[in-house]
Amino acid sequence: MRSDRRPAGIGLTLAAFGGLAFLHLPLAVVVLYAFTTDEKSYTFPPPGLTLKWFAVALEREDVRAAIALSFEVAAISTLVALILGTLAAAAVSRSRFFGRESVSLLLILPIALPGIITGIALRSAFNILEIPWSFWTIVLGHATFCIVVVYNNAVARFRRTSASLIEASMDLGADGFQTFRWVVLPNIATALLAGGMLAFALSFDEVIVTTFTAGQQTTLPIWMLSELVRPRQRPVTNVVAVFVIVVTFLPILLAYYWTRDGGTVAGQGK
Repeated sequence: MRSDRRPAGIGLTLAAFGGLAFLHLPLAVVVLYAFTTDEKSYTFPPPGLTLKWFAVALEREDVRAAIALSFEVAAISTLVALILGTLAAAAVSRSRFFGRESVSLLLILPIALPGIITGIALRSAFNILEIPWSFWTIVLGHATFCIVVVYNNAVARFRRTSASLIEASMDLGADGFQTFRWVVLPNIATALLAGGMLAFALSFDEVIVTTFTAGQQTTLPIWMLSELVRPRQRPVTNVVAVFVIVVTFLPILLAYYWTRDGGTVAGQGK
């Protein structure tokens, strides 16, 4: 069989590498200046390289507190999104009811809205309901867009899973929980893992919605913004940025590998 793939021309190759450079050179600059010996400026090339800023970052209490808060918010937001997003996906994909398509559209809408609109809406709602700013207001804000990520992954997998598997399980005497545990969950597990990973990454580095819902609390992205305005030790900010890159890159990479082939679905429906 002859392949219709031909080697890319020099122009197309250069364009591809140009696009990669445009996307990733700023990240390379951040990584480079996390190792610089110059504390005050961004001279190029750096006068020297050192690892001491990583130790300094670990010793700073404000950095550790911001990292811990971001981890807690991202973990709980992801858990809320997994529960609510999966339930919503199951209802939309497995049930017929009036306005189902409208409900599906409204579930996806928060991810399409600018973050500042979501932030203003949440802040107004919390003020009207007289809900004080706290850890939970940040979680609620992040859950609005994390649910969409989980829902999108779960509903696509539900639609590819044959309903006959569930019917066969029930015919063989399994109750609802047993059918979910042994039939449904294995088929949607990779989609939920991928959605959860993406939701965690989005929540961990979210800035705009957090600004409107955090009150006096400081998540890691908010801490980084404050350091850019009033820097104490510039390289420490770059070290924290490298940490954020790693924490958000790994979940996205795992989610990509788990979903690139669409996952294995038993009894795949039409």
